[in-house]
Amino acid sequence: MSGTTTAGVRLRKADDANRWVVLVVLCLSLLVVALDATVLHVAVPSLTEDLRPSGTALLWIVDAYPLVCASLLILFGTLGDRIGRRRVLLIGYALFGLASVLAATADTSGVLIAARALLGVGGAMIMPATLSILRQVFPDRRERALAIGVWTAVAAVGAATGPVVGGFLVEHFWWGSVFLINIPLMAVILPLGRWLLPESRGGDDGPWDVLGALMAAAGVLGLVLGVKRLGGGAGLLDPVALGPLTLGLALLILFVRRQKRRRHPLIDVSMFARPAFSTAVGCIVLAMLALVGLQLIAVQYLQLVLGLTPLETGLRLLPLTFAAMAAGATGSYTLRRFGPRRMVGCGFVLTAASVLVLTAMGQHDRPALLTAAFVLLGFGLQTTLFGAYESMLSDAPPERAGGAAAIGETSYQLGAGLGIALLGSVMNAAYAPGLASLGDKGVPARAGAEASHSLGEAYQVAAQLGGPMGDLLRTTARHAFIDGLHITLFVSAGLLLLGALAALRLPKVMECPPKEPCRRSEAEPAERPEPAGTAQANQAAEAVRPAARNRPVPRPMLPARREPAEAAGSGRAAH
Repeated sequence: MSGTTTAGVRLRKADDANRWVVLVVLCLSLLVVALDATVLHVAVPSLTEDLRPSGTALLWIVDAYPLVCASLLILFGTLGDRIGRRRVLLIGYALFGLASVLAATADTSGVLIAARALLGVGGAMIMPATLSILRQVFPDRRERALAIGVWTAVAAVGAATGPVVGGFLVEHFWWGSVFLINIPLMAVILPLGRWLLPESRGGDDGPWDVLGALMAAAGVLGLVLGVKRLGGGAGLLDPVALGPLTLGLALLILFVRRQKRRRHPLIDVSMFARPAFSTAVGCIVLAMLALVGLQLIAVQYLQLVLGLTPLETGLRLLPLTFAAMAAGATGSYTLRRFGPRRMVGCGFVLTAASVLVLTAMGQHDRPALLTAAFVLLGFGLQTTLFGAYESMLSDAPPERAGGAAAIGETSYQLGAGLGIALLGSVMNAAYAPGLASLGDKGVPARAGAEASHSLGEAYQVAAQLGGPMGDLLRTTARHAFIDGLHITLFVSAGLLLLGALAALRLPKVMECPPKEPCRRSEAEPAERPEPAGTAQANQAAEAVRPAARNRPVPRPMLPARREPAEAAGSGRAAH
């Protein structure tokens, strides 16, 4: 508890400017994590040519980072409660930098997958601390809503800026340079975090359930592996798909049962019985599924079908970044004006509309259409994420705020990983049948089988064949890719519309009392002595009320008042 006390002293001495400086540091931390989730996308063609990974290995190269990160968030979130959240955050910075060097120098697909997984470990140490410290330094809900808007906007900006940064580096250097960008960022953030960020620990929540965290991690990985193999052509009853799916689901069910039985659970699963909370978590997963999955497919379309350079590809995605920034900047006002239900629902509908617009993509470049679709996509998804995050944190009981934040961060990263796995698998399943007729046209069976893995491999096989046969293979593969792209977009639009329907379970209005009643509720503990009947107590209570009403800047005192309630939570109370 000493860490909590220390953090409380630092917060009581901080003015408003210091809180916003802390927010800047937290957003830089989040930017690194979000950037690395997509920075590799534009480098996929280059590393495919260099390392020649299989289709499954290529998916794991991109997918290992977000999946490992999502799997370990609960583990490192609870570790931060025990040894200090800032300490875990700083260790995560160092690990992230070392893993970046390993990824940049990888010479085989196996080494690159391992490096990406290690990056996921570092990301899992960084991610929980950003939202937990944000929750700590912004106790006022209105200020926190604005801070969450900035936080979610930075996440979207990082994901959208990744292809731009990656495209520039790939075009001027080599594919491994996309990881070296993390080194200067770590060099800046590490000393800033050590100097500016407050340290804190959660309450004593009993023994640390490492076994439960590992069960959750293994369950998530098994579930996604089964989805991958289903998308690769395996049948639902095929052991290679059914085995991981069954094992993953079984482990997740056992994890939930274990958490229900434990006196001090890692995650309070009873929060999912609250309709608004469970709906908000599902909306976060669906929004991230659409963002990252569609972005990976869009990058492949822009480079492999339209023939754009990596830098041009990143610039084409830049409107999505600006739209996300605009949605984040106006999100606090939008939430107060329209409420969580309409905000999240309209965000999903807008995103689904942008996805349907993208189905007009074909063999030829249509820059105006792509720009309009990406603007709608960025604004819609950011609006959805903002409303879902704020609703999730506000609907959770105050004493369970830490567990709610851990669930939100896990759903964010899990949605990103599942988006790549699910939409990538749908794309592969829709693409491969389009090449089935090549054997009847004289293309060797082995060449057709290799080309069916991905469009990038099809281009390589076509170059090896050369002549009319190579041209036929290249043209057929391109048409099959576009057909698969359209199917994937329709699937994504359907999921987004389901999210819009689910958003109907969210609260209609932002349930926050006006500032004056909020101040009276904060003063209530001081008014409780009145029933004692003493004149001194009555005079003290009457003195507190006008002081509370007339205090010009009451907000810096809020952290000191709320510390006892937060310390009684699940151990991640500072979220």
